[in-house]
Amino acid sequence: MTNSRSISTSLRIPTFDNVQTARVRIASVAHHTPVLTSRTADARTGATIFFKAENLQRAGAFKFRGAYNAVAALDALSRKNGVVAYSSGNHAQALAYAARLQGVSVTIVMPQDAPEIKVAATKGYGAEVVFYDRYTEDRETISRRIAEERGATLIPPYDHPDVIAGQGTATLELIEDVGEIDLLVVPLGGGGLLAGSALSARALLPACTIVGVEPEAGNDGQQSLRKGEVVHIPVPKSIADGALSTYVGAHNFAILKDKVDDIVTVTDGQLVETMRFFAERMKIIVEPTGCLAAAAILHGTIACAGKRVGVLLSGGNVDLKAFSALLGER
Repeated sequence: MTNSRSISTSLRIPTFDNVQTARVRIASVAHHTPVLTSRTADARTGATIFFKAENLQRAGAFKFRGAYNAVAALDALSRKNGVVAYSSGNHAQALAYAARLQGVSVTIVMPQDAPEIKVAATKGYGAEVVFYDRYTEDRETISRRIAEERGATLIPPYDHPDVIAGQGTATLELIEDVGEIDLLVVPLGGGGLLAGSALSARALLPACTIVGVEPEAGNDGQQSLRKGEVVHIPVPKSIADGALSTYVGAHNFAILKDKVDDIVTVTDGQLVETMRFFAERMKIIVEPTGCLAAAAILHGTIACAGKRVGVLLSGGNVDLKAFSALLGER
């Protein structure tokens, strides 16, 4: 079949207007997640920190915002033919849940080594799961083949304008809730959350500094921003399983290079210490990827003393056995 409705090869770069449209689409279904504060974090950094708790979002991560918006934007025929996605976990769960809520069938291509909790949740939401080897097979090729065979719509986890617009609603809420911030710090994997966040922050607070944070082992975004073009890297190895992309999406990079000030990295050890901080001090569970931005702030990678800082906690989907094992390490 050749009638796949996968993403167009021409770019349709979303704007803040699209973020506002997404907010209307998802308003009745997505949680308006809380903004958390910590006197300990403030004292440690010398700043006033506002943590946007997307680990408390439906399906456990910010991904629900973009997934629901992308499905809601489909026409009737596309809904009938279903959707396909590739994801290591959070987009898989989010799209499966969003599609189920809207009566749309979904197939998810997941790596064989995806966390069991994320695979179980994805299947639990009614998705068909197709596994692949992330080190020897190309997930995009597999997903496009399935989409073409079924005439389905491919909704990538980050390189999609409606996904980006949906993700931008988290920062829109954050700024509306806390007012002006001087610095916005956002986890970076493929770039959907950072790109959407940049759309909202630049529109509402033009002078705000925007910084993305990647795992040290997978700094493709940092290399790309500094080189001015998308850089591809080998599959990285990090406990931040939601940020193991090998390159930033084209739609995302078009926004990042225009609106993001810098991209920095943190180590796996810093992620573990940040997970421990949230568990012990703030009594919340944040997955390693969800800790990227906070780790950069709490460990001094980004100077923020005297500033009002918005930090996105992107998700909380972590296997409890793995969580316990990581926190048990010293």
